[in-house]
Amino acid sequence: MFEVNNNKMNDERIEEIGEDHVGTSAVTPLRQDAFEISDEEKIAKIQESVKDILETLGMDLTDDSLQGTPKRVAKAFVNELFMGLNPANKPKASTFDNNYNYGEMLVEKNIIVYSTCEHHLLPIVGRAHVAYISNGKVIGLSKMNRIVEYFSKRPQVQERLTMQVVQAMQEALGTQDVACVIDAKHLCVNSRGIKDIESSTVTSEFGGKFKEKEVRREFLDYIKMDTDFE
Repeated sequence: MFEVNNNKMNDERIEEIGEDHVGTSAVTPLRQDAFEISDEEKIAKIQESVKDILETLGMDLTDDSLQGTPKRVAKAFVNELFMGLNPANKPKASTFDNNYNYGEMLVEKNIIVYSTCEHHLLPIVGRAHVAYISNGKVIGLSKMNRIVEYFSKRPQVQERLTMQVVQAMQEALGTQDVACVIDAKHLCVNSRGIKDIESSTVTSEFGGKFKEKEVRREFLDYIKMDTDFE
């Protein structure tokens, strides 16, 4: 009886974490053996799992429209939606000397975010705004988009994603002066549960000089966001 009650309490806690979008760590939770099998093996295993799910739901997988669904889903999971889990896919964030001595803020705004909520495996769709102030190094503009894409393509919580983008930029540029704001809609909120189709979630991470009120305000003015971050 004690074990049953413990299991029930644990199930309730797990459900509560999912509903409240609690993030447990700034690091994506991965097992140590996450890459001991190949992508091809992962696709094969996921394919069988998706097949089991669809059959459990009562779907007729002999139907022409559904026959290829398990494999399509498996390939999408490994090669597209969650490709950011694999460090081999991390973009090379090449940097260059700031030979033109540009000392002001550089902002890349409206970077499209397509991610997946790790609590319900439903889409997160929005935009990221990333900025840095060079301390001698600059990074290719497209690399900023690719960093956002890489960390987006995994089961995520938005707070963690925002922090990971900033940390990756700081590491690449060798400076703390990096900021990121993400504004996104979560389909686990918009299409289920409370079903609030209008709400979006805004998260931010400010490093180095961006913690200063005036610098932070300049960044927010660039991206035209009225917030209470001041």
